[in-house]
Parts: sequence; structure tokens; C-alpha cells
Amino acid sequence: MRQSSESPAGRRLPRFTRGERWLHRAIAIDVGVLMITAAILFFPDLAGLVGNRQIVRPIHEIAGWLLPIPLLLAIGSRAFRSDAGVMNRFRQTDWEWFRSRDRRSGRLPVDKFNPGQKLNGAFMLGALIVLFVTGVMMFFSTQFPDAIRTGATFVHDWLALAVVVVVLGHIYMAFKDATARLGMRTGEVPEEWAMREHRGWAEEVLGKPDSGADSETSPPVWHP
Repeated sequence: MRQSSESPAGRRLPRFTRGERWLHRAIAIDVGVLMITAAILFFPDLAGLVGNRQIVRPIHEIAGWLLPIPLLLAIGSRAFRSDAGVMNRFRQTDWEWFRSRDRRSGRLPVDKFNPGQKLNGAFMLGALIVLFVTGVMMFFSTQFPDAIRTGATFVHDWLALAVVVVVLGHIYMAFKDATARLGMRTGEVPEEWAMREHRGWAEEVLGKPDSGADSETSPPVWHP
């Protein structure tokens, strides 16, 4: 993996490729449009501000149909598949991270994504798939019995609310860490930050052995 040519004191490590950053932006914009339009459709007071509620519905539906496209395109990216593999792997270090009170000390060899980010990614992927499927069922409502259509609407509405809560939490955590936002904006992060927040990943990038307790011989303890 390439390293920055800057001096060690100010060295930056490559964190996300351009394709990964644009994937994140595309999904963020699409989910943002879905959240705003859903709120307008669900709350009458917001719908009154728009004036014509029927204009919002097709925007919501189009954004829903577009949702799978970035993910389908990303499957062809080696970097995306590599990151997805990391996101899908829980190690002993991750369980220790949950119990630790000094998560930002650099003591634990955390992966490229910490356990909170892994859980967030798993939830969002699963939630978006379910929302897409239930949304399709609602769009073709005449093709399904009333019971199935009612169930799909119930799941869609409440899961959408859960997604809003998780997204707001994600935004809150992102605004607490300017360096993490820098990594998503430019694709690179300072080595000092990487060693403190994601030491296992930083040592891998730098070509150093993983000196943490969770060695390569330790099998993953959970595969979601």
C-alpha cells in the first residue's frame, strides 16, 4: 500500500480511495433526500410548508429507486471489497474496545474501522436493504394482499425512524472528530491520529507487525 511522501513528523496515511469517498457522498445525499421527503410525507405540518405534497412523493420514490446503484457499482472496487471484509469481521480486540475506558489511547490495535463503526455499517446496510424491499412492496401495493402491504408499511416507517436516529448519531460523532472528516474529504489522515484511533490499521499500512494481543493466529470471535 502506498505511503505519503511527507516527512515522518507530518506523514499522512492513505485511508479512503476517491471512489470510496464518492460512494459515501452519493449514499449520504440519497439518504438525505429520502429522509427529508419522508418527513414531509409523514408529517402534515411539514407537508403544508411545501404546498403540494404530490410533488414530494415522486422525488422520494426516485431517490428510493436510485439507492442500490452506488452499492452495486462499488462491488467492482477492490478497496470497497477490502473495507467490507474488515467491517464484517469482529475480533477479540473489538470486544476489548467496548469494555475499555481509554479507547483513544492507541493501546488497542483497532482495525481500520472501530467496533462502533462496524455496527453502524452493518445496521445501515441491512436497514437500507429492508427499506428498499418494503418500499418496492409499497410502490407495487396492488400486487400484494392487504396484510402484507400493511406489514411492509409498518416495517418501513419504524425502520426509517431508526435510520434517522442512527444517521443523526453518525453525524454527531463525525462533527466531534475533524480528522475523521478530513480522511473522508481528502482520503488521507495524519499518522499520529491513525496510531491513536486505529493502531492495528496504521501498523498494517506502515508495514509494522501487529503488536496487539489479538494476533493473526487468533480467529475472529464473531462473523455477522
